Amino acid sequence: MTLEELVPCDSSKMQAVSEAVERVLVAAQRQDRLTVGVYESAKLMNVDPDSVVLCVLATDEEDEGDIALQIHFTLIQAFCCDNDIHILRVSGMQRLAAILGEPEADSEPRDLHCLLVTNPHTDAWKSQGLAEVANYCAESRDRNQWVPFVCLQER
Repeated sequence: MTLEELVPCDSSKMQAVSEAVERVLVAAQRQDRLTVGVYESAKLMNVDPDSVVLCVLATDEEDEGDIALQIHFTLIQAFCCDNDIHILRVSGMQRLAAILGEPEADSEPRDLHCLLVTNPHTDAWKSQGLAEVANYCAESRDRNQWVPFVCLQER
């Protein structure tokens, strides 16, 4: 049984959180506060874990059999738990690619499996969407769901 089967993707709360995640990712990318890629994320968390406020781990069904990716996710999740970083798993890689846009024509495709949203060390960057996502993560932890799941809906 997959995570998608355990967590319904069509509830109104799930849709609200999904929209909040999208807003957070778009705003973070626009403000150059988004790190994309498993390797790039690991480097950032090693250098400045205090700047990371949200870790988004994205997969679709075809990624479930990728053992290397699952090992990376396990290590990233452990690091995030140790450093009090909110973690969120999402499905909908195509929607994620649509939200974040295509990379420049002459560059390689981006690895959207791991995204980090960073916050400056000041309170200058506040986001209602980020607060909504953080609350969802905290509520999920209260229900012993340590890595909450959200479906990004195609539009």
